[in-house]
Amino acid sequence: MSGKPNYRGRFAPSPTGSLHFGSLVAAVASYADALHERGAWLVRMEDVDQGRVVKGSAGEILRTLEALGFEWDQEVLFQSRRKSRYREILAHLEQQRLVYNCGCSRREIAERAQMGIEGPVYPGTCRRSNDDDASGKALRLRTDQSEICFTDRIQGRHCQVLERDVGDFVIHRADGYTAYQLAVVIDDADQRINQVVRGADLLLSTPRQIYVQKLLDFAHPRYAHVPLVKDRLGRKLSKQDQAHPVAAKTPLPALQSAWKFLQQAPLPEKPDSVQEFWQWAANNWDMSRISPSNR
Repeated sequence: MSGKPNYRGRFAPSPTGSLHFGSLVAAVASYADALHERGAWLVRMEDVDQGRVVKGSAGEILRTLEALGFEWDQEVLFQSRRKSRYREILAHLEQQRLVYNCGCSRREIAERAQMGIEGPVYPGTCRRSNDDDASGKALRLRTDQSEICFTDRIQGRHCQVLERDVGDFVIHRADGYTAYQLAVVIDDADQRINQVVRGADLLLSTPRQIYVQKLLDFAHPRYAHVPLVKDRLGRKLSKQDQAHPVAAKTPLPALQSAWKFLQQAPLPEKPDSVQEFWQWAANNWDMSRISPSNR
């Protein structure tokens, strides 16, 4: 997909199962936005947590995307192949004394913490311990009282004070895996992503990522968080429960359902092919039609 060099978007699924309808909605929004702007669009496999990866699901997801007419620029990036890059950035943060070892259990944190926007706010137990023994411990990033704000293209303006609302957060887990909040920032910077269109479940994570970007002197992408697809009980669809997998053999109904969920203008007639659908979508995509929603 050729286009403007100033637009670089991406879709970053986790290979923990088949592509489900909720993920398809995010993919359609991301791809349609890139097509509309004649930008580049990349695919990344967020398999940094290899303990959750389902064997064969990465290939299955890519084949499903291809059957649905998605075309991506550049080779697919796999987080599991980037461990040395993550270690490099971690070493830099350690040299700057921005991180510290933490051996607190979830139970210990819950007993002492106040509730924040996404659970217990880490109370800073290990912040002053000067513990150099990293074995079996997580690495936490020091936060502060500065306010982190951004304006989402769909959800509007959001602000957080990380020390108050989240606390020092984990960027390298005790089990040896790099945490999502660090890996995603490094990947977006290295791939020069400047447009992030993804599900609203990651809206509250964005200030943490902007904070890491500032510490590393990385550029800040523009964000758009699309509403989540939920089941009848109001729960987010997930690969783990095999909810609503997308059928690659019947791509047009799935694409049209995602388009409708995103509140886009109705197609004037049924398209004859996925290529025809995407041609129409590229010309008629309008993110301003999407209503803000709760996560």
